[in-house]
Amino acid sequence: MSERKNNLDTRAVAAVLLCCGLWGLNQVATKVALAEIPPLLQAGLRSAGAAVLVTLWARWRGIALGGAPVGSWRGGLLAGALFAAEFGCVFIGLLHTSASRMVVFIYLAPFVVALGMPLIARVERLSRVQAAGLLVAFAGVAWAFGESFNGPAAAGSRQWLGDALGVLAAVLWGCTTLAIRGSRLSTAPAEVTLLYQLGVSGVLLIAASMLVGEGLPARVGALSLSMLGFQTVVVCFASYLLWFELLRRYPATKLSAFTLLTPVAGLGAGVLLLQEPLTARLLAAAAAVCVGIAAVNRPR
Repeated sequence: MSERKNNLDTRAVAAVLLCCGLWGLNQVATKVALAEIPPLLQAGLRSAGAAVLVTLWARWRGIALGGAPVGSWRGGLLAGALFAAEFGCVFIGLLHTSASRMVVFIYLAPFVVALGMPLIARVERLSRVQAAGLLVAFAGVAWAFGESFNGPAAAGSRQWLGDALGVLAAVLWGCTTLAIRGSRLSTAPAEVTLLYQLGVSGVLLIAASMLVGEGLPARVGALSLSMLGFQTVVVCFASYLLWFELLRRYPATKLSAFTLLTPVAGLGAGVLLLQEPLTARLLAAAAAVCVGIAAVNRPR
């Protein structure tokens, strides 16, 4: 992929489908590893490890990580702090809710961006179709969220807390995107932006883990280590760099349309791999989020 293209070819479609599948599996990997690795520590190790890999990769490719615009460090620190808070919510939330529910709730993030972008770029106001898509998605998620209080798993559980942290993570994810778009970091190389998010969040999450006294796990089996490795190497490092490479070569609007497949992939992975319950409300919420993402990404 060396030149800019106006349409997605077979290789691009395969690559973006791979990204969506990996992102959908990410919550499952986190959930499995939580059995032995505490949430904040796990999130911090994942970010820190991926930051090291991005640094090594950039050096190998000859990418100047110090070539960011003057003053972009402020946006970088803010984006990194928001990124840390987002994944702190995701990892702690997965202690209380299922991976399939979490992946549906965090994909409210594109709608947070759609609502916030008019405050940053006035040309990006929502159309009526996009606004309708937002309402459909929010209605579906609200209906599924109500299951935390009166559904079959509600009695004696804290599923509502995990779901709420998923929604908060979506807001923080959206705010991270807005912070990048609204700062000088928006003109920095993608690797610099990613390194700010991974590096800052790695430091903050590990510090938070120590502050709350999570401690080191007494035993970490091969399965948990492999799940942490998958998150670090495959998701945070490889898939993010692949996504940035796709954005360099292909139209962002056409690529973004595929992101609606991620909550579907995550929902399927949770049900098939973890035997998580698939309720009518959750299925409706996933469909509503997909419809909403399609509407928000619809050309004007």
